[in-house]
Amino acid sequence: MSAVSDRLPAFPWDKLEPYKKTAAAHPDGIVDLSVGTPVDPVPELIQKALVAAADSPGYPTVWGTPELRDAITGWVERRLGARGITHRHVLPIVGSKELVAWLPTQLGLGPGDKVAFPRLAYPTYEVGARLARAEYVAYDEPTELDPAGLKLLWLNSPSNPTGKVLGKEELTRTLAWAREHGILVVSDECYLELGWEAEPVSVLHPEVNGGSHDGIVAVHSLSKRSNLAGYRAAFLAGDPAVLGPLLEIRKHGGMMTSAPTQAAVVAALGDDVHVHRQRERYAARRAALRTALLGHGFRIEHSEASLYLWATRDESCWDTVAHLAGLGILVAPGDFYGPAGDRFVRVAFTATDERVAAAVARL
Repeated sequence: MSAVSDRLPAFPWDKLEPYKKTAAAHPDGIVDLSVGTPVDPVPELIQKALVAAADSPGYPTVWGTPELRDAITGWVERRLGARGITHRHVLPIVGSKELVAWLPTQLGLGPGDKVAFPRLAYPTYEVGARLARAEYVAYDEPTELDPAGLKLLWLNSPSNPTGKVLGKEELTRTLAWAREHGILVVSDECYLELGWEAEPVSVLHPEVNGGSHDGIVAVHSLSKRSNLAGYRAAFLAGDPAVLGPLLEIRKHGGMMTSAPTQAAVVAALGDDVHVHRQRERYAARRAALRTALLGHGFRIEHSEASLYLWATRDESCWDTVAHLAGLGILVAPGDFYGPAGDRFVRVAFTATDERVAAAVARL
């Protein structure tokens, strides 16, 4: 077991514990803006669908029910503008994090293969490469990478942590380059429905991929858009030549979304009203925190989408973390997402209205 765990970096969130204690000592309590975990209720129609499917004594299937696949294909075409999506183009997964962590292994990558991800990125991209014993490289511009040995190219738009959005032209150029070199593109689009100052676009859109899904897979999650982080509900959409073998591997591994969760996802993907309501909540919290941070002397970069503000006072991120902890506010240090973030902090706006108001007042 130690041979596997030794491949992994230290769990970064453990380093935040002393600052969390400082923030928790504030007379009015902690305002935790460090982790982007939903705090608002699961929409009632989703809860009802879950309860109605609670009597599920048999094993679910890895590929999901036909109703689930219908719901995913319908949403992908309606919301992402994709065309020609069939059941073979989709695959339910047990939350997106497990997929990110285990995809290189499930693709059969190993020593001598390379995995690439953005310079500032979700740490699990690197974890996945390490688990597979593959090499990994961080990039600023993917088309400037050395394609030799590069097997998996991660895109992330909107970005975690920065909120940066890649435009159609950039996505089209990157996809064309990857196809030229036979590199699989996997686009993490889990924040796509949370664009504020930009309209995120999927790699599945025909204006990006030229009407072909060859060599591309998009990752989507219901954690943020539907407050379903506790349900572990997500899915892949894209190239059947990639998803078919993944389905077989995941069947052998028993990587099944629970039957009640599958029913809940059908309800969630069939309703846009709750998504719009949740967006309104986040938009108000974002506006309040953004104004307060700017007034407190912060500069905010990117942040045109997602659930975070990428903020700096042009000092060490840990000095900023300590300063805000003294105000009872906990944020994530930017270097959790790569050395390039060492002068930024990531501020989530996933706290309740009351806690966001408390943070604004303290700032």
